[in-house]
This record gives sequence, C-alpha cells and structure tokens, in this order.
Amino acid sequence: MMQLTEHKPGNHHAIRSASSSHVVVDNEHFSSSLIVGARLLEADWPVFDLADLNETTLKPLIEHQPELVVLGCGEQARFPPVAIQRLFFERGIGLECMGLTAACRTFNVLMSENRRAIAGLILNQTGQDPA
Repeated sequence: MMQLTEHKPGNHHAIRSASSSHVVVDNEHFSSSLIVGARLLEADWPVFDLADLNETTLKPLIEHQPELVVLGCGEQARFPPVAIQRLFFERGIGLECMGLTAACRTFNVLMSENRRAIAGLILNQTGQDPA
C-alpha cells in the first residue's frame, strides 16, 4: 500500500492511500471501484475492468461535466477502446488513463489546484493486476 499525501483537505475529498485492492478517501476505506470528485463520492461503481466501460457505466463520470477524468486501473496505464475515448472527446472532456496509484496521486494534485476533475478508480477485488 502506498501512502499518498499529507495534504490537508480543504473543501474537497482527498485520497489518503491506495493499493490494487483498496483506496482510502478521507478516512473511509473502499474495496470496490469508485468515483471521486471534489465533493462527489460514489462507491460500488459497477466496473471491474476496462472492458466494463460503456455509456451506462460512464454516465456518472460524464454527467458532472468535468474538465478532466482520471481513469485509474491496475499497476500500469491501460487505455479503453477508442469508442470509449471518443465519448469523452465528443463532450470536450479530457481523459487521462494511468495506473491506480498514479491516478490517485494525480487526483489529489488536481484537487489542490481546484480543477474540475473526477477520478474513476477501478479496483481489482482479487488483488491481482489485470492483464
């Protein structure tokens, strides 16, 4: 598990630590995929792998009209299919794909800069990095 920051939260959520199987937001532990924004926290996001991304599962990310979505999954950056990437592009929403812990660190930095960003964090409930 990686401790991410000593950042003192302002008026937004802060990710305290992350591993492939759990994330700590503020002082709350999560072991399933979740969506985090400045004042948004949606637990039990029904996404277990990039293959689960579609218009329905992405709706909670897109409907808030962020300037940027940080998508974190696994140990290394993986990218969803082009059709999924296009959904963001067509709405003028930036999409950054990276490993889970990198996505958590990036989210905290974006929050400290008061950016309109949302993180979609795909947790691996088996503890194994998806191929």
